[in-house]
Amino acid sequence: QLQLVESGGGLVQPGGSLRLSCSASGFTLDYYAIGWFRQAPGKEREGVSCISSSGGSTNYVDSVKGRFTISRDNAKNTVYLQMNSLKPEDTAVYYCARSTYYYCPGSSGGFGAWGQGTQVTVSS
Repeated sequence: QLQLVESGGGLVQPGGSLRLSCSASGFTLDYYAIGWFRQAPGKEREGVSCISSSGGSTNYVDSVKGRFTISRDNAKNTVYLQMNSLKPEDTAVYYCARSTYYYCPGSSGGFGAWGQGTQVTVSS
């Protein structure tokens, strides 16, 4: 059974760091790009970052560039999102999703499987 499970969320002070993990099961991660998305209360879901199947291509939304880093360990079937210098506006539920392709698609419509999400709260 195909499954994506996020972990690593929590409460952190502004300026702090968290590392989110997306653990995949039921399929081979190697063949798929993986994206991270977030949704804050009252806001639309937003694409945060994406990594291609090989890890050779990554992209980030402008608001997190220089602060977040996406990586993957295909041997562990896991994708990570290292989040540094966190800001209150980063508060959201973070989701990982599996692309239908080996590359990062241009829209969320290209992602066919989603995790249940992990809450990230940045507050003093």
